[in-house]
Amino acid sequence: MAENFQLEKKLMQVYDGSADRDGISGSRLAKRLGELSQIGRTEDNGSKRPGFSLEEKAAKDLVMDWMREAGLEVKQDGAGNVFGRLVGKNDSLPAVLSGSHVDSVPNGGHFDGPLGVLAALEVAQAWKDAGYQPEKPYEVVIFSDEEGSRFQGGFNGSEAMMGYIDLEEKKKLNDTEGRSFEEVLADVGLTPEGFLEAKRSPEEIDMFVEVHIEQGKRLEKENLPCGIVTGIAGPSFLELTFTGQAGHAGNTPMNDRQDPLVAASEFIYQVNQLPRKVSESAVATVGKMHVEPNGINVIPGKVTVFVDVRDIAENTRDTLLSQVEGLANSISGKHGIGLECEEKMRITPVPIEEETQQLLEKAVESNDIRPYRLPSGAGHDSMIIGTKLPIAMLFTKSKDGISHNPDEWSDLKDCVETVHVLKTFLESKVSGS
Repeated sequence: MAENFQLEKKLMQVYDGSADRDGISGSRLAKRLGELSQIGRTEDNGSKRPGFSLEEKAAKDLVMDWMREAGLEVKQDGAGNVFGRLVGKNDSLPAVLSGSHVDSVPNGGHFDGPLGVLAALEVAQAWKDAGYQPEKPYEVVIFSDEEGSRFQGGFNGSEAMMGYIDLEEKKKLNDTEGRSFEEVLADVGLTPEGFLEAKRSPEEIDMFVEVHIEQGKRLEKENLPCGIVTGIAGPSFLELTFTGQAGHAGNTPMNDRQDPLVAASEFIYQVNQLPRKVSESAVATVGKMHVEPNGINVIPGKVTVFVDVRDIAENTRDTLLSQVEGLANSISGKHGIGLECEEKMRITPVPIEEETQQLLEKAVESNDIRPYRLPSGAGHDSMIIGTKLPIAMLFTKSKDGISHNPDEWSDLKDCVETVHVLKTFLESKVSGS
């Protein structure tokens, strides 16, 4: 492990402090990102803080200390979610929440999750330093186990808060080491039953606002520090099995073959052309395929292709799904190949209200940044919360679009500019107007 890895120093090397204003401190943000980066640091100088690990708990404990420094009342629920509350002048009003997560994939970066938590906290710190008390209560949130790398399914904390917990199903889970959900939770002082107690009434919450790195290249290409998220795509997975006739590669004439791999190849090429015909935000990806019997001198007998279809609007996503299935049927018929299609998953997309996007646009413009709207192709805690409550999201520019990797990077100035936009937007929401 490289002993000289210092995220804070690296962040500050190219930061001139010009974005520090209105109580927002780039050096403080860099210092806190740096301290978190040391918890669960890998040999590659990445981050390893699985959900419900001692490392995730240590990161939460550290942020809770910072929450108290910012004058927040700190609580932790039965799912391990952390809430730092700034009491409002009218504290009976629904609270505005902002935050993200501090867990990571096994060898991830240092911005995915922590930036959203520390951006929300930086706003609270700036308000404390200025003696500002909002009309509505404000809560900085850390959700447990967003990434889901331990139990192959994330959003455990946000789902618990929203009441989307099937306790019996959770108890059946085992992690990658074969340890049960209950055993893993015990390591950090939690119980499965506590997840049921973590549910909050939607009436308590006005909205949730999340800052996250983009994990893409759009903002980088636009040379913008941050952008306005228009919605969170709902993924759907299709499993398509093309069945033909296996045979000897040397003795079967080309005009007497039923080769499912040829059909699947044509399908893969053409499916790439479909999304742009449906919407600007739709995507379709073939990222996994099985060929049987998978021999160099054997014509395949069966090919299974997995297709990931997403969009931020349900109607266009479902239109694309239908077109993908229609394309597969057409191609299999053309080649005289059998086809089976099974839908493995369909999650509802979460569009962000136009009124919220317009308010975010005003916040962006007031900080002298050109507004730019973009979809989120990846899932976030906002996706879970947005099924019942209003949400807003801001993306921060990502270098080369790299994420879930030690090379994940966002320049400090871009991070600070995003915090300013967040602060402006939050002030418009917590003012009580």
